[in-house]
Amino acid sequence: MTSDEYKAILTIAIDNEVESYEFYKGVSEKVADDYIKKMFFEFATEELGHKKLLEGFLAKDIKDMHFDESADYKVSETVDKPTLSLDMKPADALALAMKNEEDAMNMYAAFATASSDQNQKKMFNDLSIMEKGHKTKIEKYYVNVAYPEVW
Repeated sequence: MTSDEYKAILTIAIDNEVESYEFYKGVSEKVADDYIKKMFFEFATEELGHKKLLEGFLAKDIKDMHFDESADYKVSETVDKPTLSLDMKPADALALAMKNEEDAMNMYAAFATASSDQNQKKMFNDLSIMEKGHKTKIEKYYVNVAYPEVW
């Protein structure tokens, strides 16, 4: 993979993080529930951190990218993707966030599978793992909000 290809892929990933940031920030500004407002504001802040991380990778060699594999509870795969609205229930807002992270994870995994270049494959696998970490974190929140009887 050439340096320009590497940079183009990371630029797409950065754009995705910006889109996620804007989504989470928008939800945090629109929902009435203080707990969900705070949680989505924190998600937005994390997405800015991810953007910064990926921007740092633009200046590094692909071999420097390493992410820890996280558990995948597959909770989001059991939930339909709700439509964003001002009247969303906390569980629906989290379900939407989960589904967005799942979509990103699957997109990067598909790119990895389609890649013949090993460095490119590694980069997409690492990006997929990063998105799976986001998804896992949101799934934990979702289970607590959507299934309070578990407590």
